[in-house]
Amino acid sequence: MTKISVKNIKGETVKDITLENKIWNIEVNDDALKKMIRLQLDSMRQGTRKTKNRSEVSGGGRKPWKQKGTGRARQGSIRATQWRGGGIPLGVSPRDYTFKINRKERVLALKSALTYKNQNKALVVIDNIKLDTLKTKDVTTILEKLDLKGKTLFVTNDENENLYMASRNLGNVLVLMAEEVNCYDILNADTLVVEEEAIKKIEEVLK
Repeated sequence: MTKISVKNIKGETVKDITLENKIWNIEVNDDALKKMIRLQLDSMRQGTRKTKNRSEVSGGGRKPWKQKGTGRARQGSIRATQWRGGGIPLGVSPRDYTFKINRKERVLALKSALTYKNQNKALVVIDNIKLDTLKTKDVTTILEKLDLKGKTLFVTNDENENLYMASRNLGNVLVLMAEEVNCYDILNADTLVVEEEAIKKIEEVLK
């Protein structure tokens, strides 16, 4: 079991809790992480690029000139690929970049991401993040009290509208609920800040 301190929004240590080693302290699987991050990034690709082949460009209903006797090279259609405005040979077409990963690999990748943050001292557990206002200043104060620099990912136990609204003007802060955590956002953040109740929820799902 791994022990970690729980802090409040003032940066004061409140108590210690124990983390499940099977979730927060496993051997990091780089292959599963790489595959999961690629899956997330690929799923965001639109895949709508398109070029027209010779059957899709306009024009070319008849032969440009007769086959013989002109002294020019024979041509069958102005839609041929060698003509300006003709079709594009071997051009790109719309495609779906998504692929599937089985559930065991998804779980292993998420555990690896959580372990990576824990082992690199980039995990902060906070008792709760309750804001009375929607002011961005309240979030910046919390960042200062917890001495957080760079990109920060807040993981809350349930929907925390005040925190979300107060932090949305900050480009270096992201707020997710426990059930929304994913490998890309975890690894993309310099520090992972998780509510104590969210820790329990994550462990319950990943057991």
